[in-house]
Amino acid sequence: MNRRVARLRAAQALYQMDLTNSDIESAIESVLDDNEEQSEFFKQLIYGTTEKREKIDETISVNLKGWTISRMGHVDRAIIRMAMFEMLEVEDIPVNVTFNEAIELAKAFGGEEAGRFVNGVLSKSIETLNLDRKRN
Repeated sequence: MNRRVARLRAAQALYQMDLTNSDIESAIESVLDDNEEQSEFFKQLIYGTTEKREKIDETISVNLKGWTISRMGHVDRAIIRMAMFEMLEVEDIPVNVTFNEAIELAKAFGGEEAGRFVNGVLSKSIETLNLDRKRN
């Protein structure tokens, strides 16, 4: 499972967990294709995002203008949470790579509007946190 597929599957699992309150293992099982192996990166995204969710949500909330986390769409919320975890905790991936991947995921699931929304929230978060977009 390459990183792009890992992000896609992780976003799907996080979405399912948020929407249905399912546990991590059930969500993982439901998003993997038959005989698809979980990569370490995939597991890191799901478990890490879940573990750091409260801190991530605080950061996101500070950067929402006229919105609340609960008002966000489930897909956008899952993608933004996962991207924030990756940008804050996965040091071997440049922030701009994570940023671009999150926007592409949002567009794939929700179209251009979703991509713009994710772009705006993540851009503001990167600015607020003073993250180096080229970290690596």
